[in-house]
Amino acid sequence: MPASIPAPASEEALVLVRREGAVTRVTLNRPRAINAFNLEMAQAVRAALAETVQDGTRAVLLDGAGDRGFCGGGDVKALSSGGVEAGIEFLRREYQADYAVGASPVPVVGIMHGITMGGGIGLTGHAAVRVVTERSELAMPEVRIGIVPDVGGHLLLARAPGRLGELLAITAGSLTAGDAIALGFADRFVPSERLPELAKRLIAGEAPAEAVDAVADAAPEAPLLAAGEWFDPIAEAALSDAEAVTADPAGAARRLIRGLEAAVSAPARATAETARRMNPVSIAVTLAQLARTRLLGLDLASVLADDLRVLGRMIGRPNFAEGVRAQLIDKDGAPRWNPSRVEDLDPAELAAILDPAYLPGETPLELG
Repeated sequence: MPASIPAPASEEALVLVRREGAVTRVTLNRPRAINAFNLEMAQAVRAALAETVQDGTRAVLLDGAGDRGFCGGGDVKALSSGGVEAGIEFLRREYQADYAVGASPVPVVGIMHGITMGGGIGLTGHAAVRVVTERSELAMPEVRIGIVPDVGGHLLLARAPGRLGELLAITAGSLTAGDAIALGFADRFVPSERLPELAKRLIAGEAPAEAVDAVADAAPEAPLLAAGEWFDPIAEAALSDAEAVTADPAGAARRLIRGLEAAVSAPARATAETARRMNPVSIAVTLAQLARTRLLGLDLASVLADDLRVLGRMIGRPNFAEGVRAQLIDKDGAPRWNPSRVEDLDPAELAAILDPAYLPGETPLELG
């Protein structure tokens, strides 16, 4: 083992980094919290990736400890309780780690086994090779807690077929393994019993794509694709003018939800009911961010920069604290949003959140 990558001091380390043959293995190690991602972990992942550039590593294997999932997301309770300044610092470090994965000259193989949500998608969704298993469950549930998909999620959502990115975003929807591949969140399906064989091949120095191909199966069915048949026409009617969506996100949110409510399709009306339970501000902001990402053709660095600016303005607002209370603390599932309906959104509030100009005290995201 090269001296530049020491063995972890103990199994209590939040990120385990060890060299195994041709591979540097990076394992998130908070299994009792589904490897919820925090500041220390973000710094450790970024540092580990920086080391691999110098030590001859041929691939990075990024996985999670425990049998529940790769990563349940960012440590939202800590984010909501530590104050805005500390929250922004965590987001900054998290996004730097996400970018380090996406830009790594050493290919990263991300294993999205089990629950992979929010911050977990930020780490694996931009990897060179993204693997799902029969137990994979992906989601970006941010609108449920009063913020919006971040960690570069709008880039992945914008690239999904048709308007399925909007469907996921406004409902905090989840993806099966087959859905994840069909929508561009993952690349290959590997049954979980073959993950040790994949690791062995990578450790032996086999190229990541070839190693994954050797153990992968055909992608499972993607049931979410069928939703495009009824959702895409409704969403296209409401959101087809991207410039109008970015200029008036409140109007876009109203058009979309009312269009779903007026549809003949029962799934469309059920989707409207689900969206009505999410944070109205979050729905409008995420629709605007998706439109902006497509309209300007933003890359990962630009989307992450947008994420820091927008999330930095949202985490200090009452809706975020209320969403965390309802979903993660009291767990009553009954957030009291302000406003409670998309019809009552304040265009000035949305404009303040979405303003692309940096405000006094805000600093751009540094990714170098």
